[in-house]
Amino acid sequence: MTGGWVGTRKAALIAASGLLSLGTAPAFAADLGGNCCADLEERIAELEATTARKGNRKVKLEVSGQVNEAVLFWDDGVESNAGVYTNDDSRTRFRFKGDAKIADDWKAGYLIEIGIRAANSKRFTQDDDDGAAGNAADVGLDVRHSVWYIDSKKLGRVWVGLTGGAGENVTEVNLAGTNDAAKYSDVEDLGGGLALRKANGLYSNNTDVVGTGSSDTIRFRRLIRDSGNQPGEGRRYNLVRYDTPEIAGFTGTVNWGEDDTWEMGLKYKGEFSGVKLAAAIAYGETSEPTFTGNTIGFECTASLSAGGVADCNQLGGSISVLHEETGLYANFAAGYLEDNEIKSLAVFAGQNVDDTYEFYAGEVGIQRKWTPLGKTTVFGQYYNYDGGAINRNYTVAGRILSSELDVYSLGVMQGIDNAALNIYAVYRHVESEANTVNSGQLDFQDLDFFLTGGIIKF
Repeated sequence: MTGGWVGTRKAALIAASGLLSLGTAPAFAADLGGNCCADLEERIAELEATTARKGNRKVKLEVSGQVNEAVLFWDDGVESNAGVYTNDDSRTRFRFKGDAKIADDWKAGYLIEIGIRAANSKRFTQDDDDGAAGNAADVGLDVRHSVWYIDSKKLGRVWVGLTGGAGENVTEVNLAGTNDAAKYSDVEDLGGGLALRKANGLYSNNTDVVGTGSSDTIRFRRLIRDSGNQPGEGRRYNLVRYDTPEIAGFTGTVNWGEDDTWEMGLKYKGEFSGVKLAAAIAYGETSEPTFTGNTIGFECTASLSAGGVADCNQLGGSISVLHEETGLYANFAAGYLEDNEIKSLAVFAGQNVDDTYEFYAGEVGIQRKWTPLGKTTVFGQYYNYDGGAINRNYTVAGRILSSELDVYSLGVMQGIDNAALNIYAVYRHVESEANTVNSGQLDFQDLDFFLTGGIIKF
């Protein structure tokens, strides 16, 4: 058996050497001489030198990624329009990852992932159709992960670098994979930059001009903890993280980073009698204030200026259940954040300040292979948010004391297995209101979205 393999390998290498010589100078071909196999290893090295490959033979290299682009139609109650956007629910990206064996139970590895936005589905506005005006990082490339780790099957894994902690994706567990099209628990990714219109058709600044500043008009995503991130959900940041080994489907995580943010969480994945189950829960605390240019484990907006005081804690989790025979499934997520310092800020003196931010969301659907192309998923979603005060001073309305959102979505996703492609169509309806310092109660006009696109993974 061994001799046959060696013979085949030699024949392939000789053929490859011959092909290479056809594309080089005649002098190179003449160098082969009559005894072409005498310097076989040298020819192998020459062939390898002409091929793009990893830097060394010790560490594995795997390149993968995805492209997720869509056409988005929107209506803010007065204006309607459409555009082509990178779907930020699961944006275009490429990644490099790999590992190397150290000993029988030990290995080292790495992950580098770069996100790409051609046009931003969660940052565009009525006056900025690609979402690039607010922040240079909103369109183009951004670093999602840059981290290395040491792993032991018996003892677990330690990560160091930029990545997610225990709270990352903890409110987004979804066995049906519809998060690639539209997340049921993170609604800002679809049209979050649109300015909201009052009943009279004007924006919150009493004009029909959106403006260029982040505080000119109240945007859809600004009602959700100012940044649009749901309470209970973590973010990627610079940290040290430890994951326990998997025990009976459970994996625990603790992490610390910045100055100071820490989180701890538990995840589970299993299957019982044809029913798949996945769940996650995480708790975190931070004393790091959020301000422009500062990304931490989760947002704490008591102060929007550097050096401010912060004291926040949050809890979030989600569960997903899928019955394999029928394809019926259900997802549920919830979370809260408490800001212990926001009531003490001078800008809120004498105001009825709400310091707690809560949400819950659900999705139900069916996923069946009705066509030879792949699985078809039909789903419906509901999201509810009850938010507290936000320390951002809007031009006319002033600061937000509380806000509420109700979001309804219907969608369908069709898999095309031979191309690793999912195409999708989603309709979403948003109802929102806010209580502000200067303008009192604002009942905004509804937003409507229709999104259709595809995600291909490689």
